[in-house]
Amino acid sequence: MGSFALSDAERAAWQAGLLDSAMDAIVTVDEGQRIVLFNRAAERIFGWTAPQALGRHVEMLLPPRLRSETAGARQLAAAGRGLRAAGEEFPLEASLSRVQTHEGELATLVVRDVSDRVQAQQELAAFAAEASSAREQEKARIARELHDELAQMLTALKMDVNWLRDHLEEHGAGAKLAQMLGLLDQAVGATRRIAADLRPLVLDDLGLVPAIEWLAAGFTQRHGVACELRVDESLQLQEPHATAIFRIVQESLANVGKHAHAHQVAVCLGRDESEVLLRVQDDGAGFWLAEPRKASSLGLAGLRERARLLRGTLAIATAPGEGTCIEVRIPLERQAGARVAEARPQR
Repeated sequence: MGSFALSDAERAAWQAGLLDSAMDAIVTVDEGQRIVLFNRAAERIFGWTAPQALGRHVEMLLPPRLRSETAGARQLAAAGRGLRAAGEEFPLEASLSRVQTHEGELATLVVRDVSDRVQAQQELAAFAAEASSAREQEKARIARELHDELAQMLTALKMDVNWLRDHLEEHGAGAKLAQMLGLLDQAVGATRRIAADLRPLVLDDLGLVPAIEWLAAGFTQRHGVACELRVDESLQLQEPHATAIFRIVQESLANVGKHAHAHQVAVCLGRDESEVLLRVQDDGAGFWLAEPRKASSLGLAGLRERARLLRGTLAIATAPGEGTCIEVRIPLERQAGARVAEARPQR
C-alpha cells in the first residue's frame, strides 16, 4: 500500500475537526495566560464564542472570588469552579497539560461541566436525609405506641395478676402467679428498653440536652465508666440536627462500651455562629485507623454517614493505647448560637 500524507492545511483542518468534535471543553493558553485555542465544547460550556475568547486572559473563565494576581490555567484547573458568560458559576473538573514550543510554553485545559452530576448527588443526599427523617418519625411512632399502649397494658395485667395472687393463695397458685409476675416485670422492662432504643421519648419531650444527659447516665450505669459532659444547657437544635447529634453520641458511647475498655469518656457539645461541634473522647485501648475494616467498624461508618447526610465532617484521632477522639462538625444555618458549658461528670 502506498503511504498517505496530509498537507499542512489538511492536517490543520483535521486537527481542528477533532478538537471541535470533542465532548469536553479544550482551552489552550500561552505563557501570558492568554487564550489561543477555544473549541466548540468550550463555547457551549462557558457561553463565549471563540472569537470573543481568543486573546483574552483565562481568568475570564474563573469566578471573581477565586481570582488572584497569579490567576491562570493552573488555578482554573484546581478551583473546581467555572464562570459562564452570563455570570453563572458552575462546578467543573479539569486536567492540565503543558507543552514547550518554539514560541514558548502552552498550557492546555480539558474541562468537563459536572453540573448534572453534582445536582444528582445533591438530590440523592436530600433524598437520603428525607428517608432518614422518615425512619426517625416512624421509630418515634412505634416507640410512643410501645410506651403508651403496650407497656400500660402489661402494667394493668400485672396489677390483675397481683390481685389473683392475693386471692388464690389458698389454692396453691401463689408460686405460679409469682412466676408470671416475674415474666411480666421482664416484659415491661423489655418494652420500655425497646421503646427507648427506637426513639427516646426524652428527646421529643424535653429536648437534646436532657436526652444526652440521659444517655450519659445510662452509659455510666451499664458500663461503670464515668462520663463527663460539657454541654451548654441552653443549646437548642432543630430537626434533623438534634436527632443526628443524639444518634452520633448514642452510637459513639455504644462503641466505647463495646470496644474501648475505657475508664473515662468525655462528651463535649457546643457551637459557634456557623456550625455545631461534637467531640467524644475516651481513654481506652484505641486502634490503628489503617487496619483493614472489621465488622465492629461498621459503627464508625454509620457515624460518618450521619454526619455526611447533614453536609458535616467526622474526624477520628486514635492509636493503640492512646484512646479515641471522634470529632464531628455540622454546619448549622439560621439557628441561634450557644455556649459550651462547664464539665459535669455523670455519676
